[in-house]
Amino acid sequence: MAIRILIADDQEGIRAAFRLILDAQPDMTVVAEAADGRAAIETARAIGPDVVLADIRMPGADGIEVARALAGTGVHVVIVTTFGLDEYVHAALRNGASGFVLKRSGPMLLVEAVRAAMNGDMLISPQLTVRLLRQRGLPRGTPDGTPHVVLTEREEEIVAMVAQGRTNAEIAAELFLAPGTVKNHIAAIQRKIEARNRVAIAAWAWATGRAEP
Repeated sequence: MAIRILIADDQEGIRAAFRLILDAQPDMTVVAEAADGRAAIETARAIGPDVVLADIRMPGADGIEVARALAGTGVHVVIVTTFGLDEYVHAALRNGASGFVLKRSGPMLLVEAVRAAMNGDMLISPQLTVRLLRQRGLPRGTPDGTPHVVLTEREEEIVAMVAQGRTNAEIAAELFLAPGTVKNHIAAIQRKIEARNRVAIAAWAWATGRAEP
């Protein structure tokens, strides 16, 4: 079944752009829109979408309030915003958000964030991930650099670029690969090093000396 999405943003143009991107995916459908946070909360409670994409700054209630109000309901809230301030990221995650994506990160990261939320994972824009790791140090549970882990030369390149905060699209462009190929490489890397997400890949790269914080 398609992932049912509610888009909450006070700019009609942004909502229209997101709808085009998401409705073009074979496994997604936009079921509702909201122009303010209060309407987003009420609509989500009424129709129960799988994922709400919420702007951080909206009239009525902001994206963090939306995440807090829908925590525990089974609705995943992904913050999509222009503002990548550390306090916004921390507040969003503390209040139950399932992801934090910058609007400038591009359409593919938006799509990846929706799928990650549905899989019980969390996607944060790579540039924010790198900055937060630098400030807070390696997270608990960082995969260690066990000797038996063998990466291909291409995988080593991609690990280093993930640790630098590059998106899949940026990696694909620099290495002259298709975005889908990059995604497959990252999935293979995650399996090999037992990392749940890009954050863990970056942390592992730093812990094993493959990249510098």
